[in-house]
Amino acid sequence: MDYRLQWQGQTFWLSGERVLYWEETQTLIASDLHLGKTGHFRKHGIAVPQEVLKQDLLRLFALLQHFRPQRLLVVGDFFHSHANKELDWFSRWRADLHWLHILLVRGNHDVLSPAWYQQNNIEVAQHLQEQGLHFWHEPDASLQAPTICGHIHPGIRISGGGRQSLRLPCFYFAPQLCILPAFGVFTGTHPLQPKKADLVFAIADKKIVPLT
Repeated sequence: MDYRLQWQGQTFWLSGERVLYWEETQTLIASDLHLGKTGHFRKHGIAVPQEVLKQDLLRLFALLQHFRPQRLLVVGDFFHSHANKELDWFSRWRADLHWLHILLVRGNHDVLSPAWYQQNNIEVAQHLQEQGLHFWHEPDASLQAPTICGHIHPGIRISGGGRQSLRLPCFYFAPQLCILPAFGVFTGTHPLQPKKADLVFAIADKKIVPLT
């Protein structure tokens, strides 16, 4: 079930499928999809199933059907590397959703040519400012304005009895910063150490788990 959160005077819905829905602007926000990453690994001799990309695209399609957004905003690392055969699948997926406005805030892995983005009807920006919020790929401590970003692949470690622990992807909210979990399933997590004023929402079995 989605989790409703008020942050910076705006309404957001946190999904267990690792996306954020911004109600006021009808925008679905995701980060770090890293589409084409499995093809990049196979190209270098590492056997990774092709089904990873297909499953991520199916998840994204289901989320578009669920939230019915007017726009998809990706805050970086939409794609993983230079064009490969896997991205032909994305192009076909994109053609079926030609009505959807896609805006990419460029990440460090978004190195495809401007012509490729144009052919696939993807608007690209280095930074976005809207409704008092800033959107970047990488968090920047010097920013003095509310910011939504990705890049970190945030995770939280939950400890249990018998020295057992579990690391889960999470949404991380500080007073001026929101870090989104990586959408792509073929990604790791980086453990964060929350401060008292921070809010953390772990994702367990596609459910949102608020943590204190």
